[in-house]
Amino acid sequence: MARPIFSRWYELLSRAEDPMIRRFRDETAGGARGRVLELGSGNGLNFAHYRDAEVVALEPEQGMLRKARSRAAEAPVPVRLVRGVAEHLPFPDDAFDTVVLSLVMCSVPEPGRVMSEVRRVLAKGGEVRFFEHVRAPDPRVARRQDLAIPFYSRFSGGCHINRDTLGALRHAGFRVRYRRLVYGPRHAPHVIGVAARP
Repeated sequence: MARPIFSRWYELLSRAEDPMIRRFRDETAGGARGRVLELGSGNGLNFAHYRDAEVVALEPEQGMLRKARSRAAEAPVPVRLVRGVAEHLPFPDDAFDTVVLSLVMCSVPEPGRVMSEVRRVLAKGGEVRFFEHVRAPDPRVARRQDLAIPFYSRFSGGCHINRDTLGALRHAGFRVRYRRLVYGPRHAPHVIGVAARP
């Protein structure tokens, strides 16, 4: 579903992005190597952080892709923009060395399907590098997340801040290493880490 208003709003918000978020982007994208697939690349804020990579950036929103073109052209590595959805990746098996998930799993309609597709296109021994906000470990905070979703999701591009992305990675068979980040409001905790495909 196209969200042209959200893409314009997100671009304006991006211009004042917190330096700490940029550090997390650098840790996530900057460590990606080889053939890289970035899912839900949005307006291309990660592109400047890649170093030793050839990047395919998948994004479903045409408005976001338009805004990403200039950032792709200025990136320090080759970036190819592809329009598509994460539940049905238009790539062969074992096509990538690294998959980058950066604040995207909260907004995909079918997280389990996405993880199955990620595992399919990721070569054996490859890794998923992720920076995501996730379901709170505190049940009381998680309950508040659940209650906020109908309102919050409507005004944030379909974002579900209560997603159990760590659980989805593990369920798909990845070995997960992560740390919780002390950043932002308590109701929207973040994690950053690496998940290896055995």
